[in-house]
Amino acid sequence: MKKTSLIQNVQNADRPWFIVDAAGKRLGTLAVDIANALRGKNLPSYTPHSDMGAYVIVINADKIEVSGHKEERKNYFRHSGYLGHLKVETLKTVRAKQPERILESAVSGMLPKNRLRKDQMRRLFLTIGEEHQYAAQKPQPLTLSK
Repeated sequence: MKKTSLIQNVQNADRPWFIVDAAGKRLGTLAVDIANALRGKNLPSYTPHSDMGAYVIVINADKIEVSGHKEERKNYFRHSGYLGHLKVETLKTVRAKQPERILESAVSGMLPKNRLRKDQMRRLFLTIGEEHQYAAQKPQPLTLSK
């Protein structure tokens, strides 16, 4: 009698769709839950080396909250590749220009720094406001911790 176990891979993956309302939620705790869903860590068939995660839609990404003085003191850095071209922006200015970049940067920082991160980030859809174009996928609400 052979004892074999099912090894999860992308061919036998069943990727669910989740939706999250970010209005009034804290940045860090929401980013942890979204990153875990994108990796598939909430599934019983989680395999670290396989990309088995779900699709996540975030509505009201511009209404996310931060605590303390982070609105003025938290910085976002960009570099063009040329010497001396480091761009520094505070969270307040990023929220005014590109509010979805705040949550995108937080989730990206919580994913593993390997070849899987780009594919996992492609399954994150951030929208500003209540409307989204993914209603045909029938997303389920994602259960959040606290």
